[in-house]
Amino acid sequence: MNKHALKALEYKKIKLQLINYTASSLGKSWIEELQPSGDLAEVKKLQEETDEGATVLRLKGSVPFGGITDVRPGLKRSKIGSILQAKELIDIADTIRGIRLMKSFILDLVESEEIELPILTGLVGEMEVPGGLERKIRSAIDDQGGVMDSASTALRHIRGQIRTFDSRVKQKLDNIVHSNGKMLSEAIITIRNDRQVIPVKQEYRASFGGIVHDQSASGATLFIEPQAIVDLNNQLSEARAKERHEIERILRVLSEGTAEYADSLLESVENLAHLDFIFSKASYAHQMKATRPKLNDQGIIQLKKARHPLISPEKVVPIDVVFDEQIHALIITGPNTGGKTVSLKTTGLITLMAQSGLQIPAEEGSEISVFKKIFADIGDEQSIEQSLSTFSSHMTNIVGILKEVDFQSLVLFDELGAGTDPQEGAALSIAILDAVYGRGATIICTTHYSELKAYAYERTGVMNASVEFDVETLSPTYRLLLGVPGRSNAFEISKKLGLPADIIEDARLQISQETNQIDKMIASLEKNRKAAEIEEENARRLKLDAEEKETALTKKLNDLERNKEQILKQAREKAERAVKEARQEAEEIIEELRNFKNRGQVKEHQLIDAKTRLSHALDSLGQQDRQVSAAPVAHQVTGFTQGDHVKILSFGQEGYIVEKINDHEYLVQAGILKMNVAEGDLKRVKEEKKVRPVVNVRTSGTTVKPELDLRGERYEDAMLKVEKYLDEALLAGFPRVSIIHGKGTGALRKGVSQLIERHPRVKSSRLGSQGEGGSGVTVVDFK
Repeated sequence: MNKHALKALEYKKIKLQLINYTASSLGKSWIEELQPSGDLAEVKKLQEETDEGATVLRLKGSVPFGGITDVRPGLKRSKIGSILQAKELIDIADTIRGIRLMKSFILDLVESEEIELPILTGLVGEMEVPGGLERKIRSAIDDQGGVMDSASTALRHIRGQIRTFDSRVKQKLDNIVHSNGKMLSEAIITIRNDRQVIPVKQEYRASFGGIVHDQSASGATLFIEPQAIVDLNNQLSEARAKERHEIERILRVLSEGTAEYADSLLESVENLAHLDFIFSKASYAHQMKATRPKLNDQGIIQLKKARHPLISPEKVVPIDVVFDEQIHALIITGPNTGGKTVSLKTTGLITLMAQSGLQIPAEEGSEISVFKKIFADIGDEQSIEQSLSTFSSHMTNIVGILKEVDFQSLVLFDELGAGTDPQEGAALSIAILDAVYGRGATIICTTHYSELKAYAYERTGVMNASVEFDVETLSPTYRLLLGVPGRSNAFEISKKLGLPADIIEDARLQISQETNQIDKMIASLEKNRKAAEIEEENARRLKLDAEEKETALTKKLNDLERNKEQILKQAREKAERAVKEARQEAEEIIEELRNFKNRGQVKEHQLIDAKTRLSHALDSLGQQDRQVSAAPVAHQVTGFTQGDHVKILSFGQEGYIVEKINDHEYLVQAGILKMNVAEGDLKRVKEEKKVRPVVNVRTSGTTVKPELDLRGERYEDAMLKVEKYLDEALLAGFPRVSIIHGKGTGALRKGVSQLIERHPRVKSSRLGSQGEGGSGVTVVDFK
């Protein structure tokens, strides 16, 4: 990628912002080497990994990077036989722990959330965790990098001796200090040359004997190791030398163990660096509310509400930028400080971000083209060192661009042709634009030249744009207006500031008629655009109102349907209770009459009374029967056919028509039960729920297969299919079936196993053998 363009667009500042989101120096090294890619496939992969990182952060909020450091120098030294320091070894143990936690974190997330993270799982899948090495290091070295007594039996014994000798030396010196206080400069014990000594006055040197290790600057005090402790100090020094040798031996053994895993750990650390880089990109995207862009390599750019990433969110003004199959050049005109350069830089910098795998500060649905080369000629290019003027420096840069530009290039010209005579500058600008556009490049150009406003109207594939200026407030709005060239607004601004009208009118006469006509045309375009924006906003509001009303009406309709169902259900239940009571009363009356007859004690008034009660019960029964039949009329559909999917209203159970018994009754299969049901008690289920008739499953053998393939199914859908399939397989008479769930994360296999265990008709189940699909298949035997 062109270094001049990266500098002009301030790409380095994006990298500096991104570094703030890294968890370790590992990720920082990746960001320091980050460069935009011109390969579409590579950019898609970079964007995919950022999106996976964003998914993890959305679900979990953070990632476990604690304790991870760059241990690559120590690992490389261990490979060539160097002895690592204790601090280096404990850093390696901490990093191994970080590898273990990161691997578990990603794999557990994939399984628990049932999501696909192929790039992240691929990275952690390659990471080996030498747990044995981690345990050995931690059993020998503490968190502060000190070798512990438990590192070896020999070290524990040596340190015991050191403590004993040290205690004896201190005890003897304490006695000497307390009994000879007047001979000492101070009643203290101090250290010289790693030996414990006391400060003795010069005149008492002979009273102590031993070894003089140092003296004060004045010579009045000698730091003496008394003869009485020389032997003990020698023993202490020897013990400390043994301690150093034993620690060196322990570190050598641990370093040799580290060397065995150095290659795999180096690869794992590199993957950790990649992961740190991915999650820093995801965190950066989250912070600036960025989105993943669509990608192409056809020069198509569709930026919606794009924001410059280096401008404060409170100040930045979003812009829309459009390059489609027809438009490949954008000419932006307008006043100074109006936002032309910001619009140009926003497009260029966002393109660089997207080609670096970063999400972009724009709305969802934005699209970016991947360019092989990006060129920029921006700002004051004056070079004092090379004695070049602004114009000369611009031309030098443009000459370099013309040597390399092609159809896979994005070229950004800021104030093209500036710094020289306006007439010549405009002519040069047109010629340069023609040359670059003729090579198929995509162009964004800002300019003051009015001649370039007509450039877009005279050439296909070129669009005018401008930055909006509010004449009322005499300030730019920084909005980019596509399809409308900019005006200088000099006359309007002068009028607002109080310049006499006659002077303004005289100035207008100095301008050619063509220029005035163009100015009027632009003003008309701006007026029409504003009117169109108002109409668009009104249409948007009307659409929102219509959608809200539609939602409200739909809700009311659904409520009515639910109430209707509830009312009908209550009516049916009431009628059924009344029928049941009437039938029961009729049966009681008939039984009473039979008892009277058997006893031969039937009296006339009893018979009349019983007949009257029976008549009333039968009338009530007939009335309620009619109510029961009438209640579900809204749902009844006559003429059921074999295989129709129906609901038995009195039970609330669904089933299938097996056959028609008579004009008013059908044989219905509901689960494993068959029953005769009156036509009035049946309701047809919607056609989309209709399946092949259960009655044909057993005989035709065409609707149910001896195996069910769940691969690619969502978990919930798969469980519903398994439950339904088991019932159908039972009805089909299969003694054994196979359920193919694949290996994957194991979630489907676990769900299938749990469902089968609860099924009352399953005799046993097992995973498939080698020839049956192995652990990707569950074989089920029925009772």
